[in-house]
Amino acid sequence: MHAYRSHTCGALRLTDAGAQVRLSGWVHRKRDHGGLLFIDLRDHYGLTQLVLYPETPGFALVERLRAESVVRIDGEVVAREADTVNGNLPTGEIEVRVRAVEVLSEAAELPLPVFGEPEYPEEIRLKNRFLDLRRDKLHRNIVLRSKVI
Repeated sequence: MHAYRSHTCGALRLTDAGAQVRLSGWVHRKRDHGGLLFIDLRDHYGLTQLVLYPETPGFALVERLRAESVVRIDGEVVAREADTVNGNLPTGEIEVRVRAVEVLSEAAELPLPVFGEPEYPEEIRLKNRFLDLRRDKLHRNIVLRSKVI
C-alpha cells in the first residue's frame, strides 16, 4: 500500500464497499453529531465522508482539528443508509469508517475560509493565495485550464 493513499477521495464508489482503504487529504468540514464525528476529507480529486466513533484511536485529536488540517486515515468503505445518501457527490453512496488516523499537518486559524464562495477583499485573497486557490471555483478553473492546454 502507498504510504499516503490507496485511493483518491473522489474515486470510491458503492462497488468498493467492504474494501480497506487509506486516504489522505485536507479536512474540509467537520460535523459532530453527539458521539459520532463526520469529516468531509478533500483532495484534488474530490470529497469523501469519514465517520469516527469515540472509540476510534485518535478521536480526541481529530475532534480538535481545524479545517484545512492534513490527515491520513485507514478505514473500511461502507454503504450509506438509503436516507443518508448524498446525490450531489459522486462518492455520496459510501462513507469510510475510520479505524486509524494520523495528523500530518495541523492548521492554524484561517484568514479566509476555503469552503463556500464568499467574497473577500483582493488584498486578503492575494496575501493568502495558497488558500484562495483551494476554493472550489478557482480549483475548477485551474483544472479546466490544464485540460485545455
